[in-house]
Amino acid sequence: MIPHPGEGKDGWRRAARIGGLAVRIVLLLVLLWGALVVALSLSPSPRTPAEFRAAVAAGHVSDIRYRVEDGNVRSLRWAEGPLNWHEIDVLSLGDGSRAYTSEEFWREVSGLSVEPVQMDGRTNRGGIIPDWPFEAPLPRGAWVIGAAWVVTFLIMLGSVPRLGNRWAWFWLFTVGQIGAILFLLLEPRSLWSGAGERPVPKGRLTGGQGCLMSIGLSILAGFAALGVGALVRLVLG
Repeated sequence: MIPHPGEGKDGWRRAARIGGLAVRIVLLLVLLWGALVVALSLSPSPRTPAEFRAAVAAGHVSDIRYRVEDGNVRSLRWAEGPLNWHEIDVLSLGDGSRAYTSEEFWREVSGLSVEPVQMDGRTNRGGIIPDWPFEAPLPRGAWVIGAAWVVTFLIMLGSVPRLGNRWAWFWLFTVGQIGAILFLLLEPRSLWSGAGERPVPKGRLTGGQGCLMSIGLSILAGFAALGVGALVRLVLG
């Protein structure tokens, strides 16, 4: 029996659709993981200097972020695993009137296998490009999150988005902070849509509308990060 010529094309289309969906889900999971890690690192639970020293002595510390001013440590944040972040209050770093010097700090962490990272307090060092995909505080594989963001951005530029034009999505990707995640959820059809379904919106977002929406989206993303951090702190105690 000779197969119909269209059957082969249908098979290729089905395989391409499944492959595209698999890539889309992988990119989405990578970005969600990166966003979760960054959100938790920005919402650390309060700890004391004694608890920090105990974690260092026990070898539980997987990441350290600190800030130094005038030779003294003014901010100290550390992780015990990717989801468990702690911070020492600036006012409690010293014992009484004695400051917590950088020399004392380096002496205490000298036996760790992790390299402490000095924070400079600046944000948006890449201009309008979001920092979080490229600065996820992970000991290994952090570059994968940045690569996933870049790949998603390139896919957006090379496609014809359904809900907004490329300029609209450009602003949502950059100023909006989490536009890449929304793009993978919603374009070219939402992940929860059935096969072949592609609902037509009443109107596509223009570049100006996307720019305005990106401002609100960035504010919403900030509150969401704080909420996720508070929820995980509650769960992890």
